[in-house]
Amino acid sequence: MASQNDIAKSFKALHKPGDPVILTNVWDAISAKAVASLPETKALATASYGIAAAAGLEDPELDLETNLRAARAIAKIAKAFNKPLTVDFQDGYGEGLEDAIRRVIEVGAVGINLEDFCRETNALYSIEDATRRVKRVLDLASSAGVPDFVVNARTDALLVGKSIDEAIQRGKAYLEAGATTTFIWGGKERGGTKTEEVEKAVKGLDGRLSVILVRVLPGGLSVADLKKIGVARISIGPQLMMRTVGAVSEEAGKVLKGEGL
Repeated sequence: MASQNDIAKSFKALHKPGDPVILTNVWDAISAKAVASLPETKALATASYGIAAAAGLEDPELDLETNLRAARAIAKIAKAFNKPLTVDFQDGYGEGLEDAIRRVIEVGAVGINLEDFCRETNALYSIEDATRRVKRVLDLASSAGVPDFVVNARTDALLVGKSIDEAIQRGKAYLEAGATTTFIWGGKERGGTKTEEVEKAVKGLDGRLSVILVRVLPGGLSVADLKKIGVARISIGPQLMMRTVGAVSEEAGKVLKGEGL
């Protein structure tokens, strides 16, 4: 049986600029099983927004225990289907970072998303602090026997009004600290990350860029577009959950009107 670090190493190897790993994020065991059963699925990834919504919470309200509870259920599916699992871990839960990482590794995860926006202060960590936090995660993972643990380091620089150049500067620092990829979050408030920003970030980060594929709005970049630009990782965040909720509502409405399924 492959060790947890063997699984981490195989997951890390999937992050190839121009031939990105594609992650259709899940939020519970049912969605995880549906996705894991697809032959095209290379790995499972959670979306904190989806996990929070399933627990009746807003994304900023998602606490460590609730996140781990969902990750534990999803990890069982990942193990059954022999798929790597990466967990959306928000900002790493403040000063409890090491304990939180230890616990998510115990669940079976081989990677996380780690944000540089501190929930406690409602502001960006300094670039120095955020970089140290990436290193702290990897140091803990190494001591836990998973030296190839994958960190997808997210920066919210654009979201708080910083430039794409500052976002790239942060991304470079996180990569130098050991992150596998950087995710530059554009945020729906500003209309997401623009095509020219993605292209500039790919160049600035040597292709080690993670992006969200927008499926709920028309006119976004396609998987083919993103491959051509040269990104290394594509995910969809909570969009699969949003579509599922719509389908459930539609079918339930038919039944309530007297129609059959």
